[in-house]
Parts: sequence; structure tokens; C-alpha cells
Amino acid sequence: MLTYHVVPGKILAAQVVGMKGPANVKTVQGKTVRVLPQPAMVNNARIIKTDIRADNGVIHVIDTVLMPTGGGKAKMKMNGKMKQH
Repeated sequence: MLTYHVVPGKILAAQVVGMKGPANVKTVQGKTVRVLPQPAMVNNARIIKTDIRADNGVIHVIDTVLMPTGGGKAKMKMNGKMKQH
């Protein structure tokens, strides 16, 4: 489950909020998470603290645990309904 919370590369908060719309991002686990720029979210988790520098990359704190789903793509809760992305 930890590798579902990690994406390759270094993505800073300015890059996320500067996106023109949502993006699907592949995790180290090989599944996809949905990143939204406004409000800054990953799947259904809000990004609450950004750009914490670490020796091996950058950390962003989210307010919930991301749960991988089957089929290689993440499900995202929108308006009380689960949608496949």
C-alpha cells in the first residue's frame, strides 16, 4: 500500500496548482491516482501540507489514506458516488 502513495519524480505544489485540469498520475505501485489542481487533491484526499523536502524527493501531506482499487485505476468519490477513472 505504501507504493500506492508514491509517484516517480519530483512534483512540487506549484506544478499541481498550475495544471489546467485534473490529471491521472501513475504510482510506483503501477496504479493510477487522480490529481486535481483546485482544490489540490489526490483522489478523495486533500493535500494539506506541501513541498516538504526529503533526501529522496518531496513529500506532500494528505488528510486520508489512499486505498488502491482493482483494475489498475483508482476510483474517486464525487458527489457521493464512486466513479471509475
